[in-house]
Amino acid sequence: MADTRTHIVVVEDEAAQRQLLVDYLGRNGFRVSGADGGAAFRKLVERDPPDLALLDIGLPGEDGFALARWLRERSGKVGIIMVTASGDTVDRIVGLETGADDYIPKPFDPRELLARVKSVLRRTGNAAASPAGAGKVRMGRRVLDIERRLLLDETGAEETLAASEFDLLKLFAENPNRPLARDWLLETVGHREMEAFDRAIDLRITRLRRKIELDPAHPDAIRTVRGIGYMFVPSKG
Repeated sequence: MADTRTHIVVVEDEAAQRQLLVDYLGRNGFRVSGADGGAAFRKLVERDPPDLALLDIGLPGEDGFALARWLRERSGKVGIIMVTASGDTVDRIVGLETGADDYIPKPFDPRELLARVKSVLRRTGNAAASPAGAGKVRMGRRVLDIERRLLLDETGAEETLAASEFDLLKLFAENPNRPLARDWLLETVGHREMEAFDRAIDLRITRLRRKIELDPAHPDAIRTVRGIGYMFVPSKG
């Protein structure tokens, strides 16, 4: 059976750093390939086109800018994130002019990278489709229809849901029984209408609990994990 997970290629000449990124992104549900430079990257793309490429700028031989230009000429849809040890604004401008979707300087927090990867995949429309059987997820007294981006009650009636609220519920549905940190939730959803502080997530969760919990004052579906954030606990019924 074909692997339908989103395919990411990490182009990094330092073997240890490349493997760390491959392993980290792989643990977060992506299919990840590594390449040590331009030649390996081009062969990989010809054989197995990626949904997103993570390109280190400072590569020996062809730099990341050249690879970004080549990749963009082949596909306008593939996501491109440039990675560099330099925080120079010039690098950022050149990277964006070559067709990159985003840019992140080293050293970076892996969680920030993951948030940027997910954001670019959403913008380019390359996020993997929901796996079979995961199109609808019961959340408290409601059902989240992931494919139609709707929150439904028992009769099939729609509950009003903002885009950022849907994205939060989808994140919970994709990570059941797993504590999710407030800052990670905020970074990953990344909606501009959400204020950049932890309370923004708390307020959004309060609103969601009113929509899905049988008793919002004593939530069962989205539970608070003290000192961390929140966790979605699927119903056993």
